[in-house]
Amino acid sequence: VQLQASGGGLVQAGGSLRLSCAASGRTFSSYSYFLGWFRQAPGKEREFVAVINWSGARTSYADSVKGRFTISRDNAKNTVYLQMNSLKPEDTAVYYCAADKSSGVVPGMYDYWGQGTLVTVSS
Repeated sequence: VQLQASGGGLVQAGGSLRLSCAASGRTFSSYSYFLGWFRQAPGKEREFVAVINWSGARTSYADSVKGRFTISRDNAKNTVYLQMNSLKPEDTAVYYCAADKSSGVVPGMYDYWGQGTLVTVSS
């Protein structure tokens, strides 16, 4: 399974960005995998942001992003999205997408990772 994240950039506080992550690979089936987003700020550990189940009916968010971020997926495109609104400087981090057949908030639980995309929020 290969994951390719994109959509990061520089945005002012209060602005919005949408991240995308395309999954591919012979063994990848959208209906078998949870897709999640994590982030890692400089000098900090990687932390959970959001996760979505195969159908899109179940989502979970970190408290720090609830009400501001929305995770969604398009199984026809094997792609997961993270819509980020009302961005704050503390959202600045490298954002990673991840896939696994089980759901969770611990990075070590995920078998497959994208390369990361940098989001910088200026004050």
